[in-house]
Amino acid sequence: MNNTQKKLKVLFIGESWHIHMIHSKGYDSFTSSKYEEGATWLLECLRKGGVDIDYMPAHTVQIAFPESIDELNRYDVIVISDIGSNTFLLQNETFYQLKIKPNALESIKEYVKNGGGLLMIGGYLSFMGIEAKANYKNTVLAEVLPVIMLDGDDRVEKPEGICAEAVSPEHPVVNGFSNYPVFLGYNQAVARDDADVVLTINNDPLLVFGEYQQGKTACFMSDCSPHWGTQQFMSWPFYTDLWVNTLQFIARK
Repeated sequence: MNNTQKKLKVLFIGESWHIHMIHSKGYDSFTSSKYEEGATWLLECLRKGGVDIDYMPAHTVQIAFPESIDELNRYDVIVISDIGSNTFLLQNETFYQLKIKPNALESIKEYVKNGGGLLMIGGYLSFMGIEAKANYKNTVLAEVLPVIMLDGDDRVEKPEGICAEAVSPEHPVVNGFSNYPVFLGYNQAVARDDADVVLTINNDPLLVFGEYQQGKTACFMSDCSPHWGTQQFMSWPFYTDLWVNTLQFIARK
């Protein structure tokens, strides 16, 4: 795609977690914890590709998500990656202080309706996710995204690895790409009748584009990083181009 387009402003949400561990050594045990972020490489690639990123880790969404559509309209694209719907819906002030606040997912829906771009990237807490805990099918984003989500746990684990395939190789997002990488799993869904499926995996949609009112939407049904996103994927020569092109394609015009 044309890399001379205007510099994109993107709000990237999710891809972070806290790990709490119990270490047992005979009779004794102790705990430790650490914080990790999964999109470091992707965000670095996007910034090198000329994208202006505001990163919102998962644990900050409940206190920092924009409360007005005007704040969201600063962005050309919103990216949601590996963060469940509860984090958007159970804001701290609502859950702990019973304060009535704007519905964050309704705000995102309105943002797309008015011309904003939305990308959801797969993972254990994307789409429906592990044990259906991401639960986006039962939110307003179900009608915004270009896929129809399953009713329960939608993960397809492929420890043997499975390769992506281009069904629309001339699509401007992937035109010229080759040697598609292997993935270790993905979220299964069905593309809407009016959606544009560009890549598939195991005959299921992998990269899908759609429209909602005045905005454009996209779904990447596997992960941007490990474990579903393999090292082969992250070192793929077209890794940066895939993401930059996707964002440019769905960005607010």
